[in-house]
Amino acid sequence: MNTLTGKTALVTGASRGIGRAAALALAQAGAQIIVHYGRGAREAEAVVAEITATGTRAHAIQADLADSDGPHRLARHVRAIVGERLDILVSNAGIAKAAKLEETGVEDFDELFAVNVRAPYFLVQQLLPIMCKGSSVTLLSSLAAHAAVGELLAYSATKGAVDTLVRQFADVLGPRGIRVNAVAPGVVQTDMSNFTRSDEGRDMTLSLQAIKRLAEPDDIAAAITFLASDQARWTTGATLNVDGGSKL
Repeated sequence: MNTLTGKTALVTGASRGIGRAAALALAQAGAQIIVHYGRGAREAEAVVAEITATGTRAHAIQADLADSDGPHRLARHVRAIVGERLDILVSNAGIAKAAKLEETGVEDFDELFAVNVRAPYFLVQQLLPIMCKGSSVTLLSSLAAHAAVGELLAYSATKGAVDTLVRQFADVLGPRGIRVNAVAPGVVQTDMSNFTRSDEGRDMTLSLQAIKRLAEPDDIAAAITFLASDQARWTTGATLNVDGGSKL
């Protein structure tokens, strides 16, 4: 169903994984897509080609969101493409680094917060002038925001910060008619969670979940598409757990 026809969407980190699946799902629902990528130019262009082959417009934009001005540069490029209206922002780009407490370095800690927290904060700030009543923002949280998950201490802190931002953004932007929510996946079969490719990793993942199967990026993309649609018109300030019942 083309529930997003006439809408424009920016998906960050859309060259692979959950971001790629979200871009394709939003396009299938009718939205014009801006595919942001950091380093995977070839993969991003492949996503654009897959979308445009269906008759939907798509563009690829590169920006390093670890840079302090990365979100600002990305926002300028987006405005040059979409003009004065952006309907959907999916802030998916993120990084994870596993390390014990004693082994976490300042540079790694700062990079995690730069990409996972600072970038979405300033991207919302910079894109706000072209968002309007009916626009929606979806941030990517994680199971790690509310459950201990191995050696992801600093990463978990960034996702806890994302959950806090969702509530603050929703409160501030609600009077403008802009909804802000988050999706919190559990373990998903992506490059970030490549441990699921081993029998041991698969068994460990399934042991966490009520639903005994491995999650695919499309499972998360479906929730993102829902939150971007008018079906979620009365949902804001929420973090939607999409984790197969992990760590209940």
